[in-house]
Amino acid sequence: MNLTKIPNGDEKVTVELTVKELMALAGVHFHANHDVKVSARRKLNMVLEDAWEKDGKDNAPISYQFLN
Repeated sequence: MNLTKIPNGDEKVTVELTVKELMALAGVHFHANHDVKVSARRKLNMVLEDAWEKDGKDNAPISYQFLN
């Protein structure tokens, strides 16, 4: 049983990665260039933050002034 609620968990997102970034995320080690994996993770985190913020805006509490 899954008790964790992931907002928009089934929504699809698009992330543009280079082939090297994709390989780094798949487990290939670039010993001479650690920045490849860092760049790929940064891109993934940015897309995840955008999706999280979007859900936060969609489920934001209603202001008291609009309850009248």
